[in-house]
Amino acid sequence: MSEIAWLSPHNVEFPATTSAYSDPNGLLAAGGDLSVERLVNAYRSGIFPWYEEPQPILWWSPHPRTVLFPEQLRISRSLQKRIKRGEYTVTFDRAFSTVIQHCARVPRQGQYGTWIGDDMLNAYSQLHDQGIAHSVESWFEGTLVGGLYGIAIGNIFFGESMFSLRSDASKVAFSRLVMQLKHWNYAVIDCQVGNNHLTSLGAQEIDRALFEQLLRDHIDRPQGAQWSSLASANTL
Repeated sequence: MSEIAWLSPHNVEFPATTSAYSDPNGLLAAGGDLSVERLVNAYRSGIFPWYEEPQPILWWSPHPRTVLFPEQLRISRSLQKRIKRGEYTVTFDRAFSTVIQHCARVPRQGQYGTWIGDDMLNAYSQLHDQGIAHSVESWFEGTLVGGLYGIAIGNIFFGESMFSLRSDASKVAFSRLVMQLKHWNYAVIDCQVGNNHLTSLGAQEIDRALFEQLLRDHIDRPQGAQWSSLASANTL
């Protein structure tokens, strides 16, 4: 692997993602900061931060890329039955801060520790305040039991993390999100790196070049989504 680029604190530009081919996991650069401007520029370029404090910030552009096209969502029979029963109430942007804190703290199988430290929490909260980061919540009898958060730019949603405290709670939230994004004509949901959970829902791996073409085609399109009106319509 060749030496990675170190980012200047005064320049929010990134090196070409083709340089990440030298790392099997797509490590592209290190350093910089988590300012809103840099984060937005990163996502627009197909790059995202992923590191554990007190490491320096690490920036990634994996190849292949795991994505979900909204029309290819797969809902198992058992999940369909759970959704039909209305076991969980799903809301949007009702509890962003609590969702991201749960994503940071709730253990996941095969994962040790967390990459969502205080700096990440603060950075994505700023993105949420500016209407760029969003959350989806699953509630059971008025208690938050699952959810996810991510970034919406143009007609692309960049999923970041999810958590579940009850069976299928995060899957119900994710399924509801995908159906909403399909209604809003979103082109693709970026899942970054795949796992069995995402694959079961229809996620697939595509070439980095194809993912970046999707970005070029859809990142500057006006959002069909009216996140603020959807959030204001939340009821429990």
